[in-house]
Amino acid sequence: MSRAMQCQGCLPRGSWAQLARSLAGSRGTRSVSVCAAAVPGPAGRCFLRKILCTSSISLPRGCVRYQGCSQDSSAQPGSSHHGQSQLRNMSFAGAIKKHQKSLSAWFSHQPNEERQFGPSFSLDAVHVDPVIRESSLEEVLKPSPDLTIQNQLQQPCRKVISLHNLFDVDACGRPVKNVVLYGTVGTGKSTLIKKMVVDWCHGRLPRFELLIPFSCEDLSHSHAHVSLRRLVTKKYQHLRDVVPVLEASNLRVLFILNGLERLNLDFSLAGTELCCDPNEPVPPSAIVVNLLRKYLLPEASIIVTTRPSAVRRIPGKYVGRYAEICGFSDTNLQKLYFQMRLSQPGCSGEESQHRSSAEQENLVEMLSRNLERHNQITAACFLPSYCWLVCTTLHFLYFTRTVPPSQTLTGIYTSFLRLNFSGEVVDSTDPSHISMMKYVAKTVGKLAYEGVMSRKTCFSEEDLRQCFEVEMKTESELNLLEVFRSDVFRFFLSPCVQPGKEHTFVFTIPAMQEYLAALYVVLGEKKTLAQRVGKELSEVIGKVSEDVAVVVNIISKVLPLRFLPVLFNLLKIFPRYFSRVSGKDRDAIAHTMAQELFKEEDYYNDDVLDQINSSILGVEGPMRHPDEAPEDEVFELFPIFMGGILSRRNRAILEQLGCSIKNLAAFEIAKAMQKTVIRKGRRGLPPSELMDYLFFLHEFQNERFTAEAVRSLRAVNLSSVKMTPLKCSVLASVMSTTGHEVEELNLTSCNLDSGSLRTLFPVLLRCKALHLQLNSLGSDACKEIRDLLLHDKCAVSSLRLANNPVGEQGARYLAEALAGNRSLRQLSLLHAALGDAGAEAIAQRLAENQHLQELNLGYNSLTDAAALRVVEVAKRHETLDKVHLYFNDISEDGKRALDSLRMDRDGVRALVFLTAGTDISDYWSHILSVVQRNLPFWDRERVRQHLALLLQDLESSRSQTANPWRKAKFLRVESEVKKMLGKLQDGSL
Repeated sequence: MSRAMQCQGCLPRGSWAQLARSLAGSRGTRSVSVCAAAVPGPAGRCFLRKILCTSSISLPRGCVRYQGCSQDSSAQPGSSHHGQSQLRNMSFAGAIKKHQKSLSAWFSHQPNEERQFGPSFSLDAVHVDPVIRESSLEEVLKPSPDLTIQNQLQQPCRKVISLHNLFDVDACGRPVKNVVLYGTVGTGKSTLIKKMVVDWCHGRLPRFELLIPFSCEDLSHSHAHVSLRRLVTKKYQHLRDVVPVLEASNLRVLFILNGLERLNLDFSLAGTELCCDPNEPVPPSAIVVNLLRKYLLPEASIIVTTRPSAVRRIPGKYVGRYAEICGFSDTNLQKLYFQMRLSQPGCSGEESQHRSSAEQENLVEMLSRNLERHNQITAACFLPSYCWLVCTTLHFLYFTRTVPPSQTLTGIYTSFLRLNFSGEVVDSTDPSHISMMKYVAKTVGKLAYEGVMSRKTCFSEEDLRQCFEVEMKTESELNLLEVFRSDVFRFFLSPCVQPGKEHTFVFTIPAMQEYLAALYVVLGEKKTLAQRVGKELSEVIGKVSEDVAVVVNIISKVLPLRFLPVLFNLLKIFPRYFSRVSGKDRDAIAHTMAQELFKEEDYYNDDVLDQINSSILGVEGPMRHPDEAPEDEVFELFPIFMGGILSRRNRAILEQLGCSIKNLAAFEIAKAMQKTVIRKGRRGLPPSELMDYLFFLHEFQNERFTAEAVRSLRAVNLSSVKMTPLKCSVLASVMSTTGHEVEELNLTSCNLDSGSLRTLFPVLLRCKALHLQLNSLGSDACKEIRDLLLHDKCAVSSLRLANNPVGEQGARYLAEALAGNRSLRQLSLLHAALGDAGAEAIAQRLAENQHLQELNLGYNSLTDAAALRVVEVAKRHETLDKVHLYFNDISEDGKRALDSLRMDRDGVRALVFLTAGTDISDYWSHILSVVQRNLPFWDRERVRQHLALLLQDLESSRSQTANPWRKAKFLRVESEVKKMLGKLQDGSL
């Protein structure tokens, strides 16, 4: 049966449901050891390719450790000396030692993604034992449609085999020489092979005396005839003395052929002739075929890794054992991986070692609880690749102190796809050689985009059929679809685990839906039929019109056909006209980006970084009842990913994946965005939406565009946004593109600390009004603020530090800052736990300041002496004319003394009580509004006592005046205080 016929058999109605059942059933068994690929599999595929090309490679880190597999697995490194002692020539042993050392050195290197998105680990630092399930060709070709997650987990562990036992005799006692190790994308095939190579290098695989790995991708690019001897010595020069006598030396040799799907093998004698001579030059594919036939080096063992669709390329008679790499089918294995990966020293950076342990433990605990809920993330982490993505994302969210241009969320997802799909084509036997990522963008991207536009995350069989099958017209297209469903489908889509939605599919990682939707739009795949036809016609006419016009011009000089050149010149206009019309697509992309970025219905959601955090760690609190109406789906990452994909670095990576975005297209889209995105960004945005806008600018990585957008932000209000180190870095990075002054920066209740202030230091310097209330800023933070205020470029004129535990030491730092600052006009230290000592420290240095106009020391437990000291100093100050001292422990005598100072014509205005002698203070409404605004953060009992004292003072002053107008004013203020006291006692305030 041809592949096309088999594919057609997969397409009738209900096929996607069968696929869902087969996906769920193929997730392996419970209580078994699973291989955790610390870095996704394709990075492992890259390692062999890079090893074979250069002596300096970047490798993914290993995360596999094998325990209790067999007698061999427990052997010590020294046990390999027994095999080496049997070598005919001791020089062979020396050459193999050098070969081991060389392989080990190459494999110790880390890929760029590991160094870029997280701390580097040694190969054995992060490890989870692997699960390999013994399989058969029949199971590959005919997966059981009846397997489900539930009954598979209930079955006892069967057919589980360790990596070190793959070459044990089979059930019939026959020796196994050829092993096919297969698995879908992301299950960790290449990482498993890498671990096997490293184990051999360190003597932990004594079954084999010589190991020779090959990348099938490299072999597929080599078209010249070459002998096996030349092929080995070209890649591994240390073996040049060993290879000539491989067959005669009886060495136990293992060949590793990684990524067999990249090779087109023909096992027929007519297609590939027999070859038993290692010195005979033949095509590389012929060497592989004859090795598997056992016609070339028949005693050598061979392990082949491949995707499921390519397993059938090797006839079953040449395979001694089939083995499938299963994913993390048990949440305990997922927890173990995350525990080891996230608890490594250095994960949180060197700057915060003192607090890293508790933060890491809390992170692991939250992730563990979310996995126990059996949410969709549990199904996603079935793939070790996604475990790596989860850890990398958490490292980005929690442990990023600075954000260089290379570190963006879009960059993480783009690099993740490169690790898994670099150099991958859907089917190497198909003449089109379409890249895997390009195929995914056109098909899965379409499904993702339609889901975003209709605000849904669950997809039915009909949805899948519309995106994957509706335009299938040729046998080649059907074959590509079959390969995709077999090898890649489960990487992006998995059955939904929500009750009542078991027969639908969701994206394995929710954010991947938004990324692929963004890629689909930016690549220009969202076209109408007329646009597609017009583009193809334009390309055809553009290619032939110039040549035809030259020929016609020559003919017209001989024959009187002067109208023909005119006709063909008109034809040449069409491509230019179409390119001008297609430019409208760039405007449409920019319009889509702006429309999705500034959706008013999403204005009051959490910012996107908090949303990602919640999707991974879950939301604390009671779980939603199944009958409760679900909340509307939010897709705020979609426009941010669109901007991120347009960055130069991500476009370069996507170019490697076969998804080309030209520089001109990116330039035209950015130009169109200036008319839409920047204009809409100028209007006032809620804090969480403004944070999303700043994050979009960071992801876009276009400094010129960002500078123009930031210049329009004169006031930045991020109050109540939890400013993590990452968000602070994003804000500092985006604002650093310009040097303009910021009229107001509101960071009230943003969970800031001294580290946050250090990160934001360049931004804070340029802010005129700086709001830092409610941030638990202590003395360490005040030290940073002191450095800020003493900087010669400081522009801060108003600083609010209310409701922060500044304390006495913090007050000393601020007093030092006041003495040398020239820009500050207003300083609020309301409810800052200063005490008399803190107020005295400020009073001592206050005279050295020549510019302060207003000082708020309210609610700081000041007594009469401290209050009088501050006011006496303030009275002699050249510019200070207002000091707030309400809600302090000031007696009646202190009040009268302060009032006498106020009576001096040149005295400072001290706001202490609601009264001023026998009259109402001009600032009574201001004092009450301050109380009401800060009541949620103050001690309610103490506020009640102070309000009672204010009420007594009002009643006493009212009794001392005979003026009816003043009495009316007193009664009005008394009613406001009584109303506030009543609400305070009822708990309604």
